[in-house]
Amino acid sequence: MATEPTLYYAPGTCAQAVLIALYEADAAFTLKTLSFANNEQRSPEYLAINPKGRVPALVTSRGVLTEAPALLLYVAQTYPQAKLAPLDDPFALAHMQDFNNYLSSTAHVAHAHRPRASRWVDDESAQAAVRAKVPQNMRECFGLIENHYLSDKPWVMGDQFTVADGYLYTVAAWLQGDGVDIAEFPRVAAHAERMRARPSVRKLG
Repeated sequence: MATEPTLYYAPGTCAQAVLIALYEADAAFTLKTLSFANNEQRSPEYLAINPKGRVPALVTSRGVLTEAPALLLYVAQTYPQAKLAPLDDPFALAHMQDFNNYLSSTAHVAHAHRPRASRWVDDESAQAAVRAKVPQNMRECFGLIENHYLSDKPWVMGDQFTVADGYLYTVAAWLQGDGVDIAEFPRVAAHAERMRARPSVRKLG
């Protein structure tokens, strides 16, 4: 019998999207919460699991998987009965991955310049300038999400709820801390309201 997977997670990070997906799939799994305040993601024990020192990491019977878009697709494919992705439609599946990768490669990176400006520059005044640019960059990201990816349908992929929805909800929650009012993006704000009503999100506490 396969061992149930273990998700390494920290509240408020992109790992939340994977946790939502696992809840949506009604999957059996073990949850390990890391304290970023205590720098547990850089501990030797965790680095042995994920040398990147970041979350999420999913330990499976076949090995460790990292990176939110990869884990989201893995969950959708492992639990097809949950219908968390359009698995039978190559174009629609690619469109979902288009969206997930935009969140990962562009929106997440734009956000990261505020809490982790030191990744890009060492000078403190330069770090301050990098952080000051974050609201503008996040507005640009979410303007594109609002006008290009979202429609008047309830979910990212239209009428079908997918793993992309938990991912959008997770990243959109960073807007307030980045100095952007989610109300500037009515479709994104309405999506967040629908997400908060789902049992999977209520389980987050």
